[in-house]
Amino acid sequence: MGRAIWDYYHNENPEDLQTETSISELDELPVDYLFRDFEEMNKIEQKALQLSEGKVLDIGAGAGSHALYLQNEKALDVLALDISPKSIEVCQLRGVKKAISNNILDFSGETFDTIILLMNGTGIFESLAKIDTYFQKLYTLLNENGQILIDSTDILYMFDRDKDGGVYIPAGGYYGELDYVVHYKGESEEPITWLYLDFNTLKNAAENNGFKIEKVVKDEDSFLAKLTK
Repeated sequence: MGRAIWDYYHNENPEDLQTETSISELDELPVDYLFRDFEEMNKIEQKALQLSEGKVLDIGAGAGSHALYLQNEKALDVLALDISPKSIEVCQLRGVKKAISNNILDFSGETFDTIILLMNGTGIFESLAKIDTYFQKLYTLLNENGQILIDSTDILYMFDRDKDGGVYIPAGGYYGELDYVVHYKGESEEPITWLYLDFNTLKNAAENNGFKIEKVVKDEDSFLAKLTK
């Protein structure tokens, strides 16, 4: 994804990304979508940006569209964080003043009033087995009166149903734990584990790790949640 962002910014024959999961076939992800402005964002993203305040950490910043809005339109102190060095270079070239390439679990040294994780922000948790590790890390990065704004999608709708409305869910794990693969220019990344959470599962995990949680926006099967200490 970082390579696609880099190619698009530098006009180096960019192509659309293709994504697939363990329960879905190839799907096109237009690379220009990662460079969208506020008016082109969905209502969950827009609400998260409107609620953001103080010193902000944007986790999984991508091409920096969320960070740029908060920095330029709301005059907030924003740090863009992404695991991809190429994505962070593009963030900097687009004008994001503070941008770092790092894994969130390895990042430390600062605390924030708002932490945003958008475009299925729960994905970075990888699996239910690792969710406590990520929540404990986020807890250390959040100021006492701060907030985490995170979105997810309940993907139960993607599974087949019987005539009585029962859902056929594979045995052996939580249905929102998927293998996720990104393809670009004929090359593929190694599959990563990506976590889609229903609200109640997210709520239980958040409360087990010292957070209060509320659902701020619902948009069909997706939602934005606000977490506070």
